[in-house]
Order: sequence, then structure tokens, then C-alpha cells
Amino acid sequence: MAEMKDKKLYMIGNAHLDPVWLWQWQEGFQEAKATFRSALDRMNESEDFIFTSSSAAMYEWVENNDPGMFEEIRRRVREGRWNIVGGWWIQPDCNIPGGESFVRQSLYGQRYFQEKLGVMAKVGYNVDSFGHHGMLPQILKKSGMDYYVMMRPMPGEKGLPGRLFWWESDDGSRVLTFRILFEYLSWGQELDRHVRRTLGEFKAPLDDLMLFYGVGNHGGGPTKENIESIRRLNGEPDLPKLVFATPDRYFRDMEDKGLDLPVVHDDLQHHASGCYAAHSGIKQWNRQAENRLAAAEKYAALASWITGQPYPKADLGRAWKNVLFNQFHDILAGTSLESAYEDARYLYGEAMAIADRTLNYAVQSLSWRVGIEQDEGMKPIVVFNPHAWPSVTNVELEVGGIGPKTVLTDETGAPVPFQTVRSQASAGGRFRLSFMAELPPLGYRTYRLVLASESLRPVGEPIAASDLVLENGRFRLEFDRDTGWIKSLRDKRTDYEVFAGPAAKPVVLEDRSDTWSHDVLHFDKPVGAFEAVKVFRAEHGPVKSVIRVVSAYGSSKLIQDFAMYPDRDQIDVQVTVDWRETFKMLKLVFPVETVFSKLTYEIPYGTIERETNGEEEPGQSWVDLTGITRKTNRVYGMSLLNDAKYSYSCRNRELALTVLRSPIYAHHDPYVPEPDGEYAFIDQGIQRFSYSLLPHEGGWEQAGTVRRAAELNCRPTSVIETHHEGPLPQRDAYVSTDRDNIVVSAIKLAEEGDDLIVRCYETEKQATTAEIALPLWNRVIRASFGPNEIKTFRVPRDPASAVTETDLLERGIG
Repeated sequence: MAEMKDKKLYMIGNAHLDPVWLWQWQEGFQEAKATFRSALDRMNESEDFIFTSSSAAMYEWVENNDPGMFEEIRRRVREGRWNIVGGWWIQPDCNIPGGESFVRQSLYGQRYFQEKLGVMAKVGYNVDSFGHHGMLPQILKKSGMDYYVMMRPMPGEKGLPGRLFWWESDDGSRVLTFRILFEYLSWGQELDRHVRRTLGEFKAPLDDLMLFYGVGNHGGGPTKENIESIRRLNGEPDLPKLVFATPDRYFRDMEDKGLDLPVVHDDLQHHASGCYAAHSGIKQWNRQAENRLAAAEKYAALASWITGQPYPKADLGRAWKNVLFNQFHDILAGTSLESAYEDARYLYGEAMAIADRTLNYAVQSLSWRVGIEQDEGMKPIVVFNPHAWPSVTNVELEVGGIGPKTVLTDETGAPVPFQTVRSQASAGGRFRLSFMAELPPLGYRTYRLVLASESLRPVGEPIAASDLVLENGRFRLEFDRDTGWIKSLRDKRTDYEVFAGPAAKPVVLEDRSDTWSHDVLHFDKPVGAFEAVKVFRAEHGPVKSVIRVVSAYGSSKLIQDFAMYPDRDQIDVQVTVDWRETFKMLKLVFPVETVFSKLTYEIPYGTIERETNGEEEPGQSWVDLTGITRKTNRVYGMSLLNDAKYSYSCRNRELALTVLRSPIYAHHDPYVPEPDGEYAFIDQGIQRFSYSLLPHEGGWEQAGTVRRAAELNCRPTSVIETHHEGPLPQRDAYVSTDRDNIVVSAIKLAEEGDDLIVRCYETEKQATTAEIALPLWNRVIRASFGPNEIKTFRVPRDPASAVTETDLLERGIG
């Protein structure tokens, strides 16, 4: 028995509080106040009680709604009895948000805690998130957090070498990580069973563990009975020593012991695999908001330096906080009740309205200052590239006044191929202009619609296109008339058939799992497939030709528009789904004809290779399957890009994009729905998104997959201008890099001052030395990147001051 007293349980009093789940945020708002009031009352009763809490968003609620209680919390934080963990705005889903969103969770969360409470969190804290992507150690470490607490996946879902381990990301960053025992909460009464079930978890040399207690999910926190039972149990001879403690103290004590702990270099998956696809709306709004904010910040920051356009720092902060709140793990995962998604849509809507307004002010402050010569018959169009590399991309915009003698030219007067496609307006005099824009890096270019003349004629020839076949110089794409599926995609350059069988096949699968798909790893029970109603050529011109496939299954309808371009190795597909099925899933399947394949997923600010075992997997905007061709023994692959989805699978060589699921809203096992019950089902009705096929020789790195996916998700902004004098040229570039594997992911003004913050990351898992050029200000940033390393730089407004590197919180390094 004496041996047991040599062991220690650090008792972590907490209240896991879902601000949204089976309730709306207004109820979570009230419960946050009630939970914080309860914790303060327990402190008043018990001098040894310590409370641990995360999530800056809820502190902001209390600050704004009960300033007196907020002052009490501030005092308890100073005493060390109210422990701040997490350092993020909220406990988000840790797979679906983009890399920059995780940075902003820290930036806004840590700055809030520092400003309002005088502390920054040292412990990352996501106890209920449904898996954790492999770049988190770097993001945590560069945000001031050396430790991490998580729970899911649990031991039955992912084996780990111990409860306490070093978690390492590709750049070499490590955080000391603890997987919670059993649950992050307890009931509100005595804790005898809660404590005793831990006894088998002590494994030498780790004789100390954390045990979390307190009523949770709907808040509540530690109770009087909890606290009294800890004191009583501490006197039991057959139990370890129980101490009121914090995660910070536990991690410091474990470091002081100098234990030889295992290292885990992997992401931490899987739990609730259905969450990667549940609720298409929230997933798409998130992707759109992230990309619109990224573009808006870049051009707002640049315009503030170039034209003096005011930078709306407070507005952008509010927009980001809306997005970060909606990334809460039960919102973004799609597992909340239906009305919660009305609330989420309002928050995303406000964020995107701020982003659109900010972007418009910025680009129009620039385009208004571009010198454009007077020509009454000319309509100038200034197109802005949001990426720091030269981009060739299809631009479409609604315009008026295009006639049979109209020609499109660039700023030099050279004609550019264009065509009109179906306008979004069903009215006379409006047209939708489509052309391939060749844009300078993070800059703009001016195009002109002018009248044709003897010396200026429209240019460009269309590809060969019929109702079933599209063919350019690189590919021949053929469809099956009866099914509407891809019958053949042949790479003419290599004489290689990309697919091993029918592709872009819309497969319907049985999915009777709950909203989370608890304990489901594979969705592999097909019940049918969409088949063609009609297949025909819908667009044909010198820019692109489009075959439209209209297909049906049950009461549902699917439209896929496949676009091929004369000089582009990428096939773009616009999708409209009108879904009317329940307890089913829809996947688009692509059997890639390779052997010895390697499967790579984009994850936030990085990539990861995974097994081709058919498991449902989370990914960002692209996935790639590359292997060896059977006949020629050459490296070949295909990247699948999209602008709205996050869920994929790959069994052997059959790559699939999960389009949607249709479970009941907020259905949690073990509840069994009534066979004839009336329920609200997810993803009913119309949704639209795009995906692209990028077949390639060599690997995805040589194919430029990262850049192509970014171009699909964050598109150029076009301004229809007028002629006017101005100091700016008709073409310019503001930021570029000299290495293809370095992406400039964020440009913004600093949280303090008006210096530029420039964030970049390495994409190919290789050490790289790169230069980031800002030619307008004669600035060149030279830096060495480790594999998948994120770097942030502060560029002073004063040209005499040097560029410095910062952490993710914009604090200087070294």
C-alpha cells in the first residue's frame, strides 16, 4: 500500500463547456456564466481548490455581460488558482480548419488572455476534438505552448506508446502531450469509482498521471461533493496521492523528472470519421470565409502602404473571430442541432461581408489609380492575383456591351482568346466573359474589351469537342453515353490511360450511422449509382469546351460540367447536386491506373502520407495518388482538388471524394430512430462546388498541385474600370518567392503598428533556402526553411529598419 502513495494523481478541476451542440449559442452563453460563477463559489469555499479553463471566446462573453464577475476571475488568475489553458479562441475541430485558422486561434486567443488577464497559456488544450492533424506541434510551439492535452482518439481508436509522450511535427517541433484517462469530466457526486479505475494506468517510470473531474459538456464544473470526496479519498491507503493541481504544474513536474519518453511522429486519428463530411454547408462556408479573408488581408495591407487606404484592423479581427468560433468542434464537424447552423451561417455571412468589403476597398483603391488611356470604345478590366506566384487561370465575370466585333486585349494591345458563356442573368444585354488570365505574382494586370479592326481580330481556336469527347494537345477525355461516367482519360504525351475503369462515378452508399459515424471507419456498402439522363456539349469556344453530364438516382439529380482548355493540363468540373436521399452517402470515385502507389493528403500547413486501406480520412483541398505505370514503369499520378470538401477515401487504387452524407441532425448513438419517425436530415436540397483533375508525370510536387489547389480555392478578383489618369502602371507585382515549394500564405498589418506581417510555409517536406521579394519597397527576405516549416516575418514601414522574424503571435525571436 505504501507503494501506491508514491504515485500521484494530479486532480484537474474543469468544466468542459460546449458553447454550441445540442443547444444554440445563447444557451451556451448563459451556461458559461453559470459555470464560471460556480467555479468562483467553490474557490470561496475551498482554499485549495484550483480551476482550469480554456477558450477566450467565453471569457469575452463574461467580460461584456458581467464585468464584476470578470474582475473576480482576473483576481483568481493572479493568485494562480484560476488556470488558463488552451490559448485559443475556442476548442476547434482539429482537422478541418486551414493552417492559417489555427494560427489565428492562437493569435487572437493568446493576445486576449495576455491583455485581459495578464497571462498566456503554456498548455494547448483540445480535450474533445475528433482527431488532431500532424502540424499542430509546430503551431502550438510557435504560439508559446510547450504542452498539449487531448483525449480523442481514445486507446481503442489509436494505439499510442503511453499516456505521456512527445508529439513531433515534420519540422522537428515537439510538445509534451498527455492523453486523458477515460473522460474529461465526471459526475457531480463522489469520485470513488472515477479515481479507482485509474489504478491500472500507472506504468513505470510514469508514476504520476492527471485525472480530470467536474461536470461537463453543458458546463457545470466541480461540485462540493467532488471536492470533498478528493480530500476523503486522499486518506485511503490503497490509492495514490491526490493533489489539486493544474496541467501546467503536471507538465513542469514531469519535465523536471527527466523521464525518457517516447516520440510520436504522426497525426492522431481517427474518431468520428463521419464528421469530415457531415453538413456540406458549414464545410463550404468555412473554406470560403478562410480564402476571402486571406485575399482581403493581403490586398488591404498592400493598399494601406501603396495608396493609404485605411486598413480595417478591428473589422478583420471581428471577422476572424466569427470564423474561429464557428470552427468549434461540434459546429464545424456538423454534429450540432439544425438551428445552430442558422446561427453559424449568420456569423460566416458577417465575416464574408467584412472580407468582401475590405477586398473591394483595397483593390478599387489600386485600380482607381492605374493610368488607363481614354478610349470611348474600350472597357478596361483590372484583374488581381491573390497568390505570390505567376498564375494562369480561367477568369469569368458578368459584363455588358459585348458585341460580335468585340476583341479582348492585354495591356500591351495583344489580343487574348475569349468567349462568352451562359450569363447568370436571363436578360438581354448582359454577357458572361470567360478568358485565361496570365497574372503577375500578387499583383494585377489590365485587360481591355475593344472593337475589332483590320489589324485587331479575335484570336484562338477551340479544342476538338463533341457530345462525348473533349480533346486538346495533352488529353483525350471520353464519356459513356449511357452512364455519364468517364470512359477514358488518355494522356497523349505518354500514351497512358489514367483510369483503370469508369471514373467520376457517382456511387451511392448505405450510411445508417449516427451524425458522427461512431465506430465506423469504412463506408463501403454501395447501393447504387447515378446514371445519365443526358450527356451533351454545353460550351464550345477558344477558351474552353464543356461537356455537361446530367444524371439521376432515386429522387436526386446530379449535374457535372467538365471543362477542358486548349493549353491547360487540368480538367475543371463544376458540380450541382440536388440531394433527396436519407441514410446514404455520395462519393465520386476515380480508379487511378498505377501500382506501388503513394497516397498524400494536404493537411493544415503541411502534407501527410496515409495507407490505401479504404478508411475515411480528413484532408484539406487536395489529395494525390502517385505510383508506377504498369507498362512503362514511369512515375505517374493524379491529384484531385476541390473547393468545398474535406473527406476522402482510397482503397488500393480507387480514390474517392466524399460529396455528402445524409444522417439525422444531431443523432447520437445509442439513440435508435423510429422507423416511421419524422426527422430533419442533413444535406437535403441543392449544393454546388467545384473539383479538378490534375493527372501528372512525376510526383505531385512537380505537378504544382499545391499551387493549383490554391488557385481553385482563392480566385482572382476583377474590377471593371473606366479610363482615368493615375500613377500606377497597368501591370504590377508586389510579392513573389523564388522557390516553388514556399507559399506566402498570409500578409496583414501587424496587430500593433502598421508594419507588414508576411507568413510563409514550406510545402514539400524538404529543407529550402528561399527569397521573398517585395520589389516596390526594395525588400528581399532571405530565409532557410525546414521541412514543412512555418515562418513569419515583420517588415517595418520604415525602410531603414531591418526585417525580423517573429513567432506566430508576432513576437520577436531571439
